[in-house]
Amino acid sequence: MTERLIRLMRLINLIQSKPGILARELADRCDTTERTIYRDLEALSAMNIPISNLGHGKGYAFISNFSMYPLDWTEEEAVSFSMLPSVLEPIKTLIPEGFESAYEKVMGTHRKEKARRVDIVQHVADIIQLGTPAYRKDSSSYLFDIIQAALSQKTIRAVYYSQYRDGESAREIDPYFLIPRDYRFYVIGYCHKANDIRTFRISRFRSVEVLEQTFDKGEFNLKQYMKNTWSIERGRELIRFKVRFHSDAARYVKEEEMFLKPTMTMQRDGSLLFEVTVNHDREFLNWLSQYGPDAEILEPKSYREVMREKLVRWKTLYDV
Repeated sequence: MTERLIRLMRLINLIQSKPGILARELADRCDTTERTIYRDLEALSAMNIPISNLGHGKGYAFISNFSMYPLDWTEEEAVSFSMLPSVLEPIKTLIPEGFESAYEKVMGTHRKEKARRVDIVQHVADIIQLGTPAYRKDSSSYLFDIIQAALSQKTIRAVYYSQYRDGESAREIDPYFLIPRDYRFYVIGYCHKANDIRTFRISRFRSVEVLEQTFDKGEFNLKQYMKNTWSIERGRELIRFKVRFHSDAARYVKEEEMFLKPTMTMQRDGSLLFEVTVNHDREFLNWLSQYGPDAEILEPKSYREVMREKLVRWKTLYDV
């Protein structure tokens, strides 16, 4: 079994390094018969390794982008493989020459790839410059730790400041996704304290510890979760806004990068009819306010009154 395992790994490497390699060449390189090679190829196919016969005289190659490297191991797989020498210790004298060096090369590749990924994540975290809330005295960021946890699907233990409650709390969070919104980064994941999916602003983390405990996203769908959300704040109702933008603002609105896909219809006078359905009004109204009198809410009519009252309050401030 050990000899065959080595040969199967060698077959994968040979086909990866030389697509189109023939069965007879595989047999020569593995010092065995073509009949054995055919049996080995059938075994690899049964293990869902996508090796395909390219046709008579054209040899074998991997389908799609399959590759053995980089070694995309989970931590459990890496630990299991690292224990292989101790498992084989009782039959060490029966193991063919070359197994030890082959094993060391595989483990060396894994360690190198793991270190490379850590370096890449660190570089990405260093490039992304996050702002710091005005009330914070320190500028510490836990972006690197959170990215690492999200990539390796590990739970984090964190102390998080909640603006709504104006207090800190200890939580364990499964970080599913990191998303940028309005110059900020947010984590969307499962909160063990709330037993539900929650959204966390990275600048509000006070401490982060990556645990060995792993998680599975299950059937969580980010697109469905964020459906009809204008930016990050989610609500429970659906509000259909119809807004008319003046021609002076129309071209700028069309260039806005949005998370939702509105319906935009140019009018004969150069104005823009903008229609979108959102599940919360606050962030949308804040965005709309930047356009001042160049944006007029047509529907719902109740929001025309909301905007009118806001304008009256603004005017009162400057009437003094």
